[in-house]
Amino acid sequence: MPKPERQPRSMRSAQDGKPNGDIPSVKPLVRRSRRGGAPQPWTVTHDDPATAARIASKRPSPQFGMIDFAGEYKGWRVLLNPLGCYYGFIAAVGILTVFGIIMVFSSSSVDMVAAGSSPWAKALNQVGFSVVGLVLALVAAHCKGRTLKRLALPMYLVSVAVQVFTFFFGIDVGGNRGWLRIAGIQFQPAEFMKFTICLWFPLAMISMMRLKPGIRQSRKAWDLGDWGRTFGLYVLGLGSVLLGKDLGTALVIILIGLMAIVVSGFPMKYVGLVGIVAVVGVAILTVFSSNRMSRIMATYTGCTADNIDVCYQATHSNYALASGGLLGVGLGNSREKWNYLPAAHNDFIFAIIGEETGFVGAALVVLLFVVIAWCLVVVAMQMHNRYASVALLCFMMWIAGQALINIAVVVEILPVMGVPLPFVSAGGSSMIFCLMAAGACVSLMRAQPQIGAAHSRA
Repeated sequence: MPKPERQPRSMRSAQDGKPNGDIPSVKPLVRRSRRGGAPQPWTVTHDDPATAARIASKRPSPQFGMIDFAGEYKGWRVLLNPLGCYYGFIAAVGILTVFGIIMVFSSSSVDMVAAGSSPWAKALNQVGFSVVGLVLALVAAHCKGRTLKRLALPMYLVSVAVQVFTFFFGIDVGGNRGWLRIAGIQFQPAEFMKFTICLWFPLAMISMMRLKPGIRQSRKAWDLGDWGRTFGLYVLGLGSVLLGKDLGTALVIILIGLMAIVVSGFPMKYVGLVGIVAVVGVAILTVFSSNRMSRIMATYTGCTADNIDVCYQATHSNYALASGGLLGVGLGNSREKWNYLPAAHNDFIFAIIGEETGFVGAALVVLLFVVIAWCLVVVAMQMHNRYASVALLCFMMWIAGQALINIAVVVEILPVMGVPLPFVSAGGSSMIFCLMAAGACVSLMRAQPQIGAAHSRA
């Protein structure tokens, strides 16, 4: 009896060498040139002409570097171009950083002169922080995705440990005991925690999902031990921030966590439960704090003789925005920065932006944050790397969510929380880790094929 003839291998892609699984039941005969130079055309034979034609159309696709991606995005679809979003994100971050330095100088010069310092002192400090942040951003941008994944958990544990140190060695700033001073340098560990949690929590959520043997591949099973470890570490970091009385930063961390939970494949029937727990926890922490309750009452019930001190900052913030008009009073001509508006160069710098550059300038700042959020979402939704996609969305929630909270506080939609405006507000911790987050986003965005191909050609 003759030995059955060995079946040929399935057609492979010239790009990645992996089997083409589109037509698993068909075994075409293929032939490629083994000599050097350009590959020869595919030769396909099959008894059925229609099947042969369909197989022949499955030619190896060229490398991404050989495709003109600009031709795929016409009209409004140019907004969906991942390569355009990649460069748009970098440009928006750069513009916000430079504009922030200008506004820090404008909003802090009066206070610096009153303190006996140079009017440029705060702005020069901001330039120094920006340089440090830029260096760290370049380091993060050149890290591979697997390197970021490997460092995610150790960095998060370090950030939690440093945050715990604030209970014993921290200093109070604005009623929050969340600052450390080492060698004359003051920094806020919670900013580092926001960076690390954007890298670690998506990885932990994705790693928790395991497939049970014997069930359909679409059904996910969750191990209770993984639940305890992952959420226990997350709550440990969140609790260390809350114990420092920094509700604004804790709210940002909650938003990051909710984003990771929603987009990582967490069972939707439990998402509502997690949201309810988060809302109840924040409500309890708010109700049992007289300081927070007074700020909430001042925001939503108006100023009275009893809470005039609490609503003073928000009132002068509204004065600044109202006096700005359409085009503003001009750079450096703010009146509220003359010791009327507290934290004019920090948490309430958006009010000075609205006063000096008007509605147009404030709207452009908001537009830049919209560009950042849009670019991160567009790239994340076009990636096959699940971890990179979820991490990008977490970074988006951090930057855009924190900006939204800051602006909402300035326009008196939310009570005062002490959350800085990313890339704009004065402060070393915020600037350094926001730029470092931007660098990590650049690294993760390169996992998108079109962006990766363009970067490899550069």
